Amino acid sequence: MTVSANILITGPPGIGKTTLIKNVCSALGDQQIAGFYTEEIRRDGERRGFELVGLNGERALLSHVDIRSPFRVGKYGVDIDSLDRFLQTLACLEPDTDLVVIDEIGKMECFSAAFRGLAQHALASETPVVASVAQRGGGFIAEVKERWDVRLLDMGWDNRHHLLPQILSQLP
Repeated sequence: MTVSANILITGPPGIGKTTLIKNVCSALGDQQIAGFYTEEIRRDGERRGFELVGLNGERALLSHVDIRSPFRVGKYGVDIDSLDRFLQTLACLEPDTDLVVIDEIGKMECFSAAFRGLAQHALASETPVVASVAQRGGGFIAEVKERWDVRLLDMGWDNRHHLLPQILSQLP
């Protein structure tokens, strides 16, 4: 078995991790890329929640201030059922996938056992993974960062414009 080129991007909120992941996908346009990224839901300039956007065009609600749920991060209720249904639409573990994209391995997503399982399987596969990961967090977040088969890139204001070519050069 060959070692996959698993790249994890961490950094503070708002630094541009999702933008970087979208740019990686754009640069690899003709490859089979599976996975998702997250987008903020805003109203009147205020962040109200997060939506999951699949690279296959699927969308699902991840969290919102109006969701009543036992799963909460700050002011956001997390819709685990919606996340789990969304994950079933992704082709992350298909043999013809060239790259898996996960944005992000964060507190909200980690409430889902299906998400944790998908992330573990993707990272252990021969298919490269590019994922963003929360800067802080224990449990699964810490475990993923400590894997022997990942390269952790810390995104900051000083290096954020240099990471795209670095990532592209490390992918097969």
